[in-house]
Amino acid sequence: MDGWRKDLPGWMERSSCAPGDVGLQEVLQEHKIILRMRCECVTEGSDETGSRTLLNTIYTDLYITEGQSEEVNTQHEVKQLERASRIQKHHDSAIRCHDIFKAFPDQDGVIRVVLTCGVAGVGKTFSVQKFTLDWAEGWENQDISVVLLLSFRELNLIRDEQHSLLSLLHVFHPTLQKIPAEQLAKCKLLFIFDGLDESRLSLDFSSSQLVSDVTQKSSVNVLLTNLIKGNLLPSALIWITTRPAAANQIPPSCVSRVTEVRGFTDTQKEEFFSRRFSDKELSIRIISYIKTCRSLHIMCGIPVFCWITATVLENMLTSEHRGELPKTMTDMYSHFLLVQKNRKNKKYHGGHETSPQELMEADREVLLKLGRLAFEHLEKGNIMFYQEDLEQCGLDVTEALVYSGVCTEIFKRESVIFQKSVYCFVHLSIQEFLAAVYMFHCFITRKSKVMKRFVGKEYRETSLEDFMEKAMKKSLSSENGHLDLFVRFLHGLTVEFNQRLLGGLLGQTENSPETIQRIITKLKEMNNDGISPNRSINIFYCLMEMNDLSFYQEIQSLLKSRKHLSVSNCSALSFMLQMSQKVLDELDLEKYNTSAGGRRRLLPAIRNCRKARLGSCMLEGAECEVVASALKSNPDLTELEISWITELADSHTKPVCEILESSITKVKDLRLSKTSWASLFSALKSKSSHLTQLDLTGTSLGDSGVKELCALKSNRLHLTKLNLGYNDLTESDVQQLKDLVADMVIYAK
Repeated sequence: MDGWRKDLPGWMERSSCAPGDVGLQEVLQEHKIILRMRCECVTEGSDETGSRTLLNTIYTDLYITEGQSEEVNTQHEVKQLERASRIQKHHDSAIRCHDIFKAFPDQDGVIRVVLTCGVAGVGKTFSVQKFTLDWAEGWENQDISVVLLLSFRELNLIRDEQHSLLSLLHVFHPTLQKIPAEQLAKCKLLFIFDGLDESRLSLDFSSSQLVSDVTQKSSVNVLLTNLIKGNLLPSALIWITTRPAAANQIPPSCVSRVTEVRGFTDTQKEEFFSRRFSDKELSIRIISYIKTCRSLHIMCGIPVFCWITATVLENMLTSEHRGELPKTMTDMYSHFLLVQKNRKNKKYHGGHETSPQELMEADREVLLKLGRLAFEHLEKGNIMFYQEDLEQCGLDVTEALVYSGVCTEIFKRESVIFQKSVYCFVHLSIQEFLAAVYMFHCFITRKSKVMKRFVGKEYRETSLEDFMEKAMKKSLSSENGHLDLFVRFLHGLTVEFNQRLLGGLLGQTENSPETIQRIITKLKEMNNDGISPNRSINIFYCLMEMNDLSFYQEIQSLLKSRKHLSVSNCSALSFMLQMSQKVLDELDLEKYNTSAGGRRRLLPAIRNCRKARLGSCMLEGAECEVVASALKSNPDLTELEISWITELADSHTKPVCEILESSITKVKDLRLSKTSWASLFSALKSKSSHLTQLDLTGTSLGDSGVKELCALKSNRLHLTKLNLGYNDLTESDVQQLKDLVADMVIYAK
């Protein structure tokens, strides 16, 4: 066992296992064959259909970049797609999945732990499978001796058991039982842990429990934390994939490289549809239609959503009962549910299509139970389910899921080890859609207990518009917007068209035009100063789901007449500018007839313009974060002029520094107080600084602040005014600063 202990010299210099170990090579070859069989076929949708496809025939290189923007951990995943859709055309920083452990020429040291983030369905698991398949077939990364593929959904099944790392490997890769630990120690190992967001383990990196020997038994979570921290097999390579919201479970100090999978580029979207259909005319029609619907086109960055879209549009464009093509997310998902129901009913019920009103009672019952599962676990943040989770919602695993006429295409069952199964919806957005269907049904049928759990104990039977208002407020109160898409679907379900599509699934709904208009009015009224610009955008998505585009006409009319724009009007205008497929040449806030609050609401539109002039708009903490975020997400932005950043707390210094250090920013007048001097002046030393006026009134500079300010002497600043009033400076401080800024005006009192 000594060969496996922590103090062993690393094997990084060796490209493979010892060549003389013939038996070892035979076993590893068998291991490769098993991995190849596991990874060479994939499914779109559910395994139940049997429609498994060779990975190499459908795989398209995904857009993967190094690094991850901070907002990825706090934004709803659909918003991240909207952000990624603007960055994707710049491929200079793209990384092939096969090169995930290869350092760039300017990087030093070994890349040992890689954390790969990406939204649900964007292709993280496909990337892992492609990496493993190409290794097993001898095409890529042959310096790695053993790839050990493990998924958190499998690890969850043994989370309460005690294991050593060696016995854990034997459980998931039985072939390796034939290799003594001493021989395996000679190999270069790569552990791949897929799906951290699906983990139900308690990964506690602050624990002092040390495991350094592969034969030492412990809990699974302790084994994993010690492996990732480097206490156990410190030379082993580790690759972890996760949805963004779970990425913070791994401390940054343990990670050598962070990458982000951003899905399909616009070109790859077209490749997907062209490859999927042998009928080229059909693929061209589908591609052309998707381009006309901005929100649908953005979602097609996710491979799974491309599959959903292809399924719906192929059915509608080749069917006699064509009808109006879906324009909103709710339309698309309602149609998808109907398409799957009809396909399965054909299979199980004699090949006859059923009308929307003929949802079978069995289907209806199971779908609502699935909706309950979706909703309850959406609030908990779970996307993987086990038999006990299904049973708690009254779902019969052996009968309902297999023989239901509809569920097997939207709900996925994967058989794994120990003859146990894990379940998931084929995509997070389907879970959110069914959760919305279930909640809408609960409102219609007056299930007060469910409603109270959702909107609060004070809930009383109320009107539809009041319920929608409460749901929207709950969504807006969420910092990361985890209920945003769920609430979009809720509003989309109020539309009569979607209620007809879903038949009796929702219950008896009789929404008058007056009710719908009151919901729309309340949505618009919610868009006020109390909501941040980034969060208010979901209000307009909800309006789009309700097919209400009146705000477009209202804004265009106001702009044409140059009338005053309210704060709400500016939020609507910002949304329109961000959603436009055309990049705005220049955004000049001074040109708009509005208040200071209105101008701040226009700031997110920086994400879709080439030049931005903020004029007299005073940036505070939240606004600085918006601008800093826009600088990262808009590759088209070539010039940004800022006149005034007002007083900020320490917590907002970072986005200010990011703004000041940007090569395209022109900050001319800066006012700050109570800030981190080291980080601020570090930013001011940037060669790109255009600062002419600096106001540090009442900032309690102290010795450290004066020292940092004097350090600017070596930098070519263009300051003409420096205000240091109410800083209680000593004569020595004033003298130092006078020597520094002889040609400037210093207000020292």
